[in-house]
Amino acid sequence: MSKKLMVVLTILVIGSVFFTACTPKVEETQAPVEETEAIVEETEEPMAAEETEEPAEAIITKVALVTDVGTIDDESFNQATWQGVETWCTENGIEYTYYQPTEDSTDARVISITQAITEGANVIVMPGYLFGTTLLEVMDLYPDVYFIAIDVASGDLTYDYVTYYDPAANTTCIAFAEEQTGYLAGYGAVKDGYTKLGFLGGMAVPAVVRFGYGFIQGADDAAAEMGIDIEINYTYGGQFFGDANITAKMDGWYSAGTEIVFAAGGGIYTSAIEAALNYDGMVIGVDVDQNYLGVAGVEAGTYAYNPFVTSAMKGLQNVTETALAELQAGNWANYSGQFLKFSLAEGDYVGLPTDEASWNFSTFTLEDYEAVKAAITDGTIAIDNSSDTSALPEVSEFTTVNVIE
Repeated sequence: MSKKLMVVLTILVIGSVFFTACTPKVEETQAPVEETEAIVEETEEPMAAEETEEPAEAIITKVALVTDVGTIDDESFNQATWQGVETWCTENGIEYTYYQPTEDSTDARVISITQAITEGANVIVMPGYLFGTTLLEVMDLYPDVYFIAIDVASGDLTYDYVTYYDPAANTTCIAFAEEQTGYLAGYGAVKDGYTKLGFLGGMAVPAVVRFGYGFIQGADDAAAEMGIDIEINYTYGGQFFGDANITAKMDGWYSAGTEIVFAAGGGIYTSAIEAALNYDGMVIGVDVDQNYLGVAGVEAGTYAYNPFVTSAMKGLQNVTETALAELQAGNWANYSGQFLKFSLAEGDYVGLPTDEASWNFSTFTLEDYEAVKAAITDGTIAIDNSSDTSALPEVSEFTTVNVIE
């Protein structure tokens, strides 16, 4: 049976069930004749129509999150997005669930989305750039379903990276200014006294590249302000998880004097931490405040100390809650068919954790942080948001960047 035929049959079945469920039963709504006549005699004017109208139905009936290749407890963007779905739906009494595709493929993600829709979801939340091609398969196929793609940018809606597409009217793609939070992490690290830094990216996709390029620019600006020389090792692991090979590379960096590594790529941070702990090195987390991982490691006795200085965060949970709330409020026009980018100009959607428990800088203060953050917000500090892997950001005479394959 073809995919299109299966979809048509599924839609017909769902429509039939919906019609049957929503048709009122005559015996439950029809009043006896004598009671109706009595009401007519006692009432001078018929009841106004607006008094009998039922309130408008909620737009969102059920929300489903579909993960990319990770899990809802990946301690990164899948988990943060899921927390947004869970929090908003719980507070608003909306049914919600999640689906994890059986493999890393567009077909598997389409199957999970189809299952979610068949089982009643009319809003699908999808975290991660891997959903670019998946959206191209489903957004026109299910025009009555709302698709909220988190961390999916204009460069992701393509099959071949030659032809690019726009979101359909039922779709919105939300990305973040990773270069801004990367800048803050690099700036803060150098201001805190670190001069030998490293960047360990996952796959060289636009979001990860912007993290790294922002990190270079922030570190360089701080070095220039302070008049000190710094060195940055720079590499991509080609994956979003740590392994023995990546750990060995990080061992080489730390043993040669690297003091702190910004690990930006899902679970790849595990290799950075494993190596850092062998040399009293430090780590910068990504996407969410990962300080709790260091605290938990110390409490469990697996870490001799907490290696996290800070984390370059994106407001994945906040923006998920915001998008769902706006849809439910009838403001989908603000999102429909658009690529949106959330930066400091829109609010606290990117930045470093400022809770006292997570602020592990020694000399870089909250006041320093708020000052540089304000300068980014008002445009005083301009950050290049390029994700061109063929050209690193230009740096001053104070900074040396070593690209390591």
